[in-house]
Amino acid sequence: MLGSFKIKLVGTFLALSVVPLAAAFWGFSAVAERSVTSSVDDRLEAGLTAALAAFDDQRDNARSAGEQLGHDPAFQAALAARDRKAIQRLLPDSPPLRVEAPDGFSVGRVPETAAEETISLVGPGTRSAIIIASVPLTTGLAERLHARSGLASPDEILFVDENRLVSAASDGRVAGTTPLVPGRIDTASIGDRSYRAIGTRLVPESTVMLVAATPSSVIASEKQNVLGRLLVGLIGSLLLIACVAYLAGRSSVGALGRLADAAHSIAAGRLEERVSVRGRDEFAQLGRAFNEMAQQLEGRLEDLEDERRRLREANARFGDALASSLDPEQLRRVIVESAVEATKADGGVVIAEDGSYVETGDVGAGGEKLEFELTSGRRSFGRLLLIGSHFDDEERMTAAALAGQAVVALENARLHRMVERQALVDGLTGLANRRQADEALASEIARTERLGGPVGLILADVDDFKAVNDRYGHPTGDIVLRDLAETLRENVREIDTAARWGGEEFAVILPGTDLEGAAQVAERIRAALAERMILSVDAAPLHVTASFGVAVSNPTTTVQQLVEAADEALYRAKRAGKDRVYAGTDPVTRL
Repeated sequence: MLGSFKIKLVGTFLALSVVPLAAAFWGFSAVAERSVTSSVDDRLEAGLTAALAAFDDQRDNARSAGEQLGHDPAFQAALAARDRKAIQRLLPDSPPLRVEAPDGFSVGRVPETAAEETISLVGPGTRSAIIIASVPLTTGLAERLHARSGLASPDEILFVDENRLVSAASDGRVAGTTPLVPGRIDTASIGDRSYRAIGTRLVPESTVMLVAATPSSVIASEKQNVLGRLLVGLIGSLLLIACVAYLAGRSSVGALGRLADAAHSIAAGRLEERVSVRGRDEFAQLGRAFNEMAQQLEGRLEDLEDERRRLREANARFGDALASSLDPEQLRRVIVESAVEATKADGGVVIAEDGSYVETGDVGAGGEKLEFELTSGRRSFGRLLLIGSHFDDEERMTAAALAGQAVVALENARLHRMVERQALVDGLTGLANRRQADEALASEIARTERLGGPVGLILADVDDFKAVNDRYGHPTGDIVLRDLAETLRENVREIDTAARWGGEEFAVILPGTDLEGAAQVAERIRAALAERMILSVDAAPLHVTASFGVAVSNPTTTVQQLVEAADEALYRAKRAGKDRVYAGTDPVTRL
């Protein structure tokens, strides 16, 4: 029985199958483990992004509550009268608000562990104050963020303070310290348990992290489940191979002659294996037939493999280039060069919508042409044109696939430029926004610390802007702001930064400018605005003025000190009657 051909065939099939199946099992298990970890990472990243967006909503609500309180006439009257009880009655239960005035007067509370938003109230005399709006970092908040993050148990949302201590969590049982670093997903301990977690700062300047985490034991359990299923599949495959081999063995002896004849017909190109030939029996005939076929196919397979390798390399280079570049001109060159190489075209050209083009190879050669419109929805990025003597079906499909990838890359580049501009430019005035102004001012202060020299700062505030809005409406107010922005652009140098500081307040950063020079610039802007003809939406002429505060840094001045000095000078200009410039504590002579 053990020496029968059927048993030998089963044994041979199993022996030949064990190694590749074991290799496949090892490969699939490694891929499965990475897939499980990657899936968890993607889920945590998506949940953290959603939780952070929900937290931003909480901050916005807190800030809105603070701004609403600041605009309340009853609150303003109570603040001017320093009526603590009246202010206390006006403070909402949630979110926690605290009012602080420059003279030390304060009402309200700020929780010990909370994210804060500061709202400045600028007014005459005792009406100046700040409102601190807080978002308490509590277990309840963590539970709400968890609910909005899309995560489910056992995934958790945590708050980690500056001491790496979990201050609150959606599951109250999660506690302890963690070495987790913001912005990096990692396996880290939290208390006495191991977690897969990712954290990010609640706000850029904060030391508190928002963390999404899941127990490492859950990931390990998922991996074990996957490995178990793969192992069952491996065993099932071996059993199936054994059964098939046994059934095939019963009829193989009588079919050897027919298999030898079939092998000669397969030699035209329907088999790719070679076998060792021993003896003169039917197996030897079958082996010779297979080897004859392999000899004929060897050259073809090598050519095909070279072609596939070339296409893979071209596609890989194309994908890497598209992913690493956001410059449309560079993208077009990569697109046409990769398409020409992948399709063996004689030449190619990408023609943009504005008529500009990038070409490679011999675009004047005759022959067949392939043309693809590079469109995304209703937006067109031009056309891709390939010229060659002939294109087969595979080359046509390759060119179409590359054109599709090109559209995605060009659309990404367009969206990147749009987002980059929105992040740095004020949408109403076209000037730099507060974020860009803060970055420019910090950069100039840092430069003066290294190289010396002053930095001038002008803060400007439109006089009686609220009255303009109340009388003529907000569209006219927007016109006033745009005209002031244009006046700033007309009166500053290219190296200066004109920015919308916030509301009706503007700023000009003047590198290498002393106090006298900065004051002259501010006075020139003031005079130009006062003489400017501004029309309301209804074409009514407006006389618009602004007050200016000027300050200049020295080698030890910080950004905050420079801003406070300019703000104080602006306050003096307002108090002295508006439509004037103050440099430090002194008024500037009008032009």
